[in-house]
Formats: sequence, C-alpha cells, structure tokens
Amino acid sequence: MPMHYLRALTSPHRTELGNRRLGRLLAFVAGAVNAGGFFAVGQYTSHMSGIVSALADNAALGRLPLLLAGLASLAAFFLGAATSAILINWGRRRGAHSRYALPLLLEAALLLAFGLSGARLAALGHVGATVALLCFVMGLQNAIVTKVSRAEIRTTHVTGLVTDIGIELGKLCYWNGAATTGERVVADMARLRLLGSLLAMFLAGGLAGAFGFQHLGFGAVVPLALGLLTLAAVPLLDDRRAAPL
Repeated sequence: MPMHYLRALTSPHRTELGNRRLGRLLAFVAGAVNAGGFFAVGQYTSHMSGIVSALADNAALGRLPLLLAGLASLAAFFLGAATSAILINWGRRRGAHSRYALPLLLEAALLLAFGLSGARLAALGHVGATVALLCFVMGLQNAIVTKVSRAEIRTTHVTGLVTDIGIELGKLCYWNGAATTGERVVADMARLRLLGSLLAMFLAGGLAGAFGFQHLGFGAVVPLALGLLTLAAVPLLDDRRAAPL
C-alpha cells in the first residue's frame, strides 16, 4: 500500500474517508478473530451480549466455574477498551503521530502471540485464558475505532449495524405521499453504504477466519497480526523521525 494511504488510516488528523477505510479493515479483522476464535475455543468473543446473557443463565443455574469464566471475559473486554483509551490519550497528550497506532500495535502483538502459542495453551487446558485474551483484543479494537470515528463506527459486533441498516431501509421504503407538513423522510444513502460495507467486511472476515483456522489452525491469525503491524508502522516511523536527536 502507498505510504500516504497507510498514513491516512491512522493519522491523528482524522477524515471521514480515513475513518471509513479503517473501520472496514478492522471489521474484517474482528470477523476473522471472532469466527476463528470460535473454532479455537468454542466461544464467540467479539460481542458481550451473549456473554452477559450467559452470565445470567449460569448464575441462575449455579454453574460457578462458567460464571467466573464469563466474568473474566467481560472484565477482559472492559480492560481492553480501557487500555486503548489510555494509550490514545497518552499519545494525544504528547502530540504523537502514533496515538491511534499504539493500540493497533498492541493488538498485533497479542494476535501474534495467540497465533504462535494458542495451540500450546489449548493443549495445556488454558481455554479460559485464551478466551480472555481474545475478549481483551476485541475490547481494545472496538475502542480504537470508536475513538477515531467519534462513536459513529463499531467493528466488533453487528447487532447495531443490522439495526441501523434496517432503520435506513425503512426510511428508503417510506412513501412520503403528498403531505405538506413535517419533514420528508429521506434515507441517508452514504450511511447505508457504510453500514452495508461494514457488515460485508465482518462477514468476509468471518469466512476467512473460519476457513483459515480449518486449514492453518492458530497460525491463521498471523497474517492479521502482520496487517495490523503494517497499519501501525507508518505513524510510529513518523514519531521516530520527529524525535529530537
């Protein structure tokens, strides 16, 4: 990819186009990690709705080990989002070019560790730790794109995407008729295209993650880690160049 393209994705000077491109790329990563993680540990890790619902079920049924595992997953997602906010704000306070690249660098490192050592962890029976790691990564990533897009874009779960797509489709199908009072109902086509592309990228990532894990095992996440590392590299180099000698 050209340097200026990569720089625009994680630059501190945000544009709507840069936010959308970054959102689509991270939606692909989230879909791949979520689907691949299911093959690895038998649990989806990118959205908390199911985990919180399972917490309630396991609490009611008295399944203490599963309840504690769910609490650990939820706490890991919280911690990932908090870590992302800390890194971004730390970089912003110092005027760093890499303020948004720092959490991506951490995500790349964690995915690389998962890809290289996940099979060993699973063989040792550390499934809970693996689930918590993936939940941390997803919390980290969701907070990144939430911060850069001012909460316009989410990448790790599709419930909100599908809801918003349905709203825009409802407005698109609405017949305004000849009424002269009130504002006309008009669909936001640009937003509809964005939402549709995010959903499509999450699905494409899910397919890539599922097929990749079937054929490559835990190593299927290594290309994702390298891709995130590429996104983070340019602003980190910019900071290096700007540093006083």
